[in-house]
Amino acid sequence: MNIVLIGYRGTGKSEVGGLLARRLGMEYVGMDAAIVARAGMPIPEIVAKHGWPHFRDLESAEARELAGRDNLVIDTGGGVIERPENVAVLRENARVFWLQASVATIVARIEGCCERPALTAGKTFTEEVAEVLERRTPLYRSAAHHAIDTDVLTPEEVAERIVAIWEKR
Repeated sequence: MNIVLIGYRGTGKSEVGGLLARRLGMEYVGMDAAIVARAGMPIPEIVAKHGWPHFRDLESAEARELAGRDNLVIDTGGGVIERPENVAVLRENARVFWLQASVATIVARIEGCCERPALTAGKTFTEEVAEVLERRTPLYRSAAHHAIDTDVLTPEEVAERIVAIWEKR
């Protein structure tokens, strides 16, 4: 069985995923990093050359491959929940944890980051985060077995909460 972390960028998935993997003796896999490695180019380049639908196709293929493995902590990209088939395949062999954060927290954590191309055109960064988060929140909610608000918790505290839930399963 796997642990799958979902949530918007900046909610702590990568850091918490690494902590969980070490604590539980599981393998950590960052889906975005795996996609970049397979594609041989960074995500902005994938999107610029082939568009968002192609990136989402790569993401779906990665979700299917990872779901077939066991004993993983999977840090998904924020948009993995945009396709219901990704959620279905990841949930087959996993407990899904939604790491939540407010718009203000997300913006404070990732505003200077330029790892991903914009998801909306003509918006400020804060407006984009708010708009995309509003659209995705129902998708995160329906995909998750558990939700953890990361606004005021350290990554270690988030990991501890997930471990406590995981060990009760």
